[in-house]
Amino acid sequence: MAWRGAASVDRDVAVAVGSVLADVLRERASSACGLDGVFGRDVAERVARFTLDGGKRTRSQFLWWALRACRGGHDHEQVRRALRLAAALELLQTCALVHDDLLDASRLRRGRPTLQVDIAAQYAAAPRPGAGEALGVAGALLGGDLALAWADDTVAHLELPAQTGRRIREIWTAMRTEMAAGQYLDLHAQATGSTSLSDAIRIAYLKSALYSVERPLALGAALAGADETSARALRAAGRSAGIAFQLRDDLHGAFGDPGQTGKPSGDDLRQGKLTPLVAMARARALANGDAASLAVLDDCVGCPGLTPEDLTAVRHVLVVTGARTAVETRIVRLVRHSTRHLNSADLEPSARWRLHALVCAVAGAPATAAGSSTSRAAKEAGAPPPSGSTADADHW
Repeated sequence: MAWRGAASVDRDVAVAVGSVLADVLRERASSACGLDGVFGRDVAERVARFTLDGGKRTRSQFLWWALRACRGGHDHEQVRRALRLAAALELLQTCALVHDDLLDASRLRRGRPTLQVDIAAQYAAAPRPGAGEALGVAGALLGGDLALAWADDTVAHLELPAQTGRRIREIWTAMRTEMAAGQYLDLHAQATGSTSLSDAIRIAYLKSALYSVERPLALGAALAGADETSARALRAAGRSAGIAFQLRDDLHGAFGDPGQTGKPSGDDLRQGKLTPLVAMARARALANGDAASLAVLDDCVGCPGLTPEDLTAVRHVLVVTGARTAVETRIVRLVRHSTRHLNSADLEPSARWRLHALVCAVAGAPATAAGSSTSRAAKEAGAPPPSGSTADADHW
């Protein structure tokens, strides 16, 4: 399907991006299969299926609505570029998820076997002991690399005007480095046993918040040729919303239903991840002299053999120390920070409201969390809720 006009994309951003993404992946996977059938089937086609199946296209929606908020999308070529840039973001997300699963030795993603587990299962009967698992690990590593290469190729072929192209490349380059830094710091904190709340927030910002919200908003603004005031407001809004998004993900990781999250419950706790949620619980228990809660955290967080009973005990600590409530409260405040930044700029009203709704959705916060200005913006815009939307780092 040809997505030529902005209005047609507005009606369902996720579907529009998915259509363009399918075209990109069909071309890339076909090329890989032409190079070698085994590599194509084992790695390239798996990467393509993973990218197309599941996912809410959240980052793509932030990019698109930032473009529209800055009054972009006025010609067919700009729409085409925006959708292909969004497709590149989805491929970058695939790289991040595949490598994250590999580094964490995760077995499930989106309710399905992770890439390394899937490849290993295919070669479970390999004649050499352990060869199937080793091939799964190698295949996933290369699959993540392949997704990143496809993402970079897609950005490189956008044929952007010189000034816009320079800005897009600057943002894209920074985003890739930030992701790698965040991933390393996440592993570093596990290895060194860090319990620092400031470290936890820094990791959340670098590993997830930047590339999930702030950078997609910046890409949309850059593509639209936004003035610096609007671009700065969008970046600040994305900073707050991105941290809120990661805090909500931390809560899902500790308290979520695997049927909804697509991942085993308590995985981050089992792996000893330094999250703001756990860091806050530990800091509060320490401040209150709560030895029992500290003992539970010491014994259970980072325990590979975490049992359902252990998980229940940790969840109890997260509640009784007030950490869960504190994180929920912080999410609401971050959403309000984001809203104020969005309202501070001269953005197109209906697109701004779409961004408000997206921020609330990814943060798992009710629309009222953004304050009365959101409902006023909706009335001004006369816009319906965004179809398929997913609902400051200024300060902790």
